[in-house]
Amino acid sequence: MRRWVKVSITAAVVLGMGGWIATPYVNDWWLLRTACDGSLPVDAVRELGRNGSHFKDATSASHPELGDYGCSLDFEGDELRGDRLLLMEAYTRRDDLDRELMVVFPETGFDTMAPMPRGMPGFIDKFGDLQLLVPCPALDKDDEGRRPKLLVRTRLGRDTLWGTPAAYETAVALTNSASERLGCGAEPLRAPGGEAAPVDPEKDPRTVSLGRSADTVCGWAVESGLLEASKWQVATLMNDAGPVGRCDLYARDADSGEMEPRLRFAAWYGDWSSRLIAEEGRLPAARTATARCDGEAANFALSDDKDIPGVVEAEKRKLLTAFAREQVRQRGCTDLELGG
Repeated sequence: MRRWVKVSITAAVVLGMGGWIATPYVNDWWLLRTACDGSLPVDAVRELGRNGSHFKDATSASHPELGDYGCSLDFEGDELRGDRLLLMEAYTRRDDLDRELMVVFPETGFDTMAPMPRGMPGFIDKFGDLQLLVPCPALDKDDEGRRPKLLVRTRLGRDTLWGTPAAYETAVALTNSASERLGCGAEPLRAPGGEAAPVDPEKDPRTVSLGRSADTVCGWAVESGLLEASKWQVATLMNDAGPVGRCDLYARDADSGEMEPRLRFAAWYGDWSSRLIAEEGRLPAARTATARCDGEAANFALSDDKDIPGVVEAEKRKLLTAFAREQVRQRGCTDLELGG
């Protein structure tokens, strides 16, 4: 009898310990399937959290009448690891969109950024956040006849496995969910697939020789015939659908001997961008151009080193014209006007 009592007590202790051990994993399972109102791609988020601890908490708040929605998922965290896995914030009100874009482009608009893969309507900002901007056909136009848009910012935590395709898969899922919850009605996005993963905007971008850039979004530079191809390299910091982007042209610096960006051509799409060239002291008018794209303003500009051997001011202006015309052609814009 005593032996059975001992066995029963031992079994109860083992089962109790098993339940205690299993609890964090049950909590992980539950949070992965309920966080962000059940919109997270479970396998992708597990991949993002591979370097962290167990999941601890999730939050979600939606205010369709105010045009905002947000959610987050956290790790347990400790003195070595951060406690944030991801944070998403979404906005449809124009004032909110303008504010968010002003944060990442506060002055001239030539701030650090990186492009997303072809077809994705977004960019990676200087903080490493994934920004996606989509039209909202289900929402009413504003007083000026402009169709609302949805801006979704996905921020991944310090210990999140950032540079992986799972990051795009998660950001796309969150954008599609935000569109549904805010009544945006945007056509669902698809992750780029394959091995496409976000790149670190703080790292030097990949460049190719000017002569090999003809099949890129920045191919206009070699086609212009204004630069000696052997002396220049191109960093393509834009795609065919993002609201911002740049073509940076590199040449060797006479003092350092290093290849450095000497000519930077930027494009910004949306009325929010007009402040970048309208406010006094930001950009010289002669270095800008404007157009109309999808019923809103598009702005183009050149930032350069003042003294570039072999490239005079007239050629710089011709290069800006070639850049702006190609952007207008690619995006189906109208009413191109050169500043100055």
